Amino acid sequence: MRIAFIVDTFPSLSETFILNQITGLIDLGHDVEIFAGTRPVDRDFHSDIQKYDLIPRTFFHNDKPYNRFVRFIEASWLFFTNFHKNPWAILRSLNFFRYGRDASSLTYFYKVILFICIGKFDILQCHFGPNGNLGALLKELGIKGKLVTMFHGYGIRQGIEQGGDIYKRLFEQGDCFLSISAYNREHLIQFGADENKIITHPVGIDLKCFSFQEKQIQGLKRPTRIITIGRFVKEKGFSDGLSTIHKLVYEKGITNIEYHIVGDGQLQGELTELVVKYKLNNYVRFLGAQNQDGVNKILHDSDIYFLPSIAEALPVVLMEAQAVCLPVVATDVGSVSQLVIDGKNGFLVPSGDSTLMAEKLAYLIANPLCWQVMGKKGRAIIEEHYDIRKLNEQLESIYKNLIRVE
Repeated sequence: MRIAFIVDTFPSLSETFILNQITGLIDLGHDVEIFAGTRPVDRDFHSDIQKYDLIPRTFFHNDKPYNRFVRFIEASWLFFTNFHKNPWAILRSLNFFRYGRDASSLTYFYKVILFICIGKFDILQCHFGPNGNLGALLKELGIKGKLVTMFHGYGIRQGIEQGGDIYKRLFEQGDCFLSISAYNREHLIQFGADENKIITHPVGIDLKCFSFQEKQIQGLKRPTRIITIGRFVKEKGFSDGLSTIHKLVYEKGITNIEYHIVGDGQLQGELTELVVKYKLNNYVRFLGAQNQDGVNKILHDSDIYFLPSIAEALPVVLMEAQAVCLPVVATDVGSVSQLVIDGKNGFLVPSGDSTLMAEKLAYLIANPLCWQVMGKKGRAIIEEHYDIRKLNEQLESIYKNLIRVE
């Protein structure tokens, strides 16, 4: 099969779940091309980008000459040299009566021409709802292929905030909607998606990258290391996380700890100020954004994973933490309860309840012998349900069934 992946930024350090799908489908013998909206700022890529030679497979659908005169001259040449390949798609992309400025500025024309030049696809695989909208537009304009959209937390939050009508075109044009969790499925139905087109298919991780290593816990001399990984945005609840650490140190008197935070983003300055406000300079370390190898090493060097999020769908980082057998304290948001069984492989707490978060972390700190017991139960869940190799084979079957229906 020829599969087009439509994504935001590629390569992206934080979206290994997309990379794992791409490389997995290539391993299964399929031809995959990537269409991204933007280029990455960070050049520290996952090693699989080079291993699979993915840069030559990546195209940027927002590219067009900035100068209008140059754009018109180039577009004229592209029009006459490619018109025979898909005339109706090209003409529709120039219909400014229907599409307004996006047509008159040649924005849609350049997107259509890019897909026409790369060739025909069996599957248009979109990640995130807004990219599904782009895929629906391309299909409406005349680009062929079965349209599959995987909804993550971001697209669901947009639907909740702006209303399900933002996906009206997508629900009309889409052939399949992949829901990564029960939480997402419920909301897709509420938004107006055809229930018969929704398939529950979670993201997963490459377990060979996250091996279990026995730790020497008895007589541990160093501080207990608590780790949180994520983008510095409101939904990740980092302010609640810092409030929790403040309670651990200054209310419970637990000072033999280190709280490591991996990531970056718009709230960096605000979080740095909170560390000062809560007098946590001696306890909190910001480790910056990390590639997959860096995340793996940090997780192996940690003792407890802490997820203080306000909103989530099905967090991949929680899978990674459990794959290396870390016990977790996590907020009960989205479908986190699919990953964490309260009292078995970690603890679930209400979002925003920093007092209860501190209590559960304090319990784990005081009882290190339970870390490996909980950790092994967590890994068993990931092995059974979130192994990317098994999931990619299932995804291949979904694609084949869609094509077979045609």
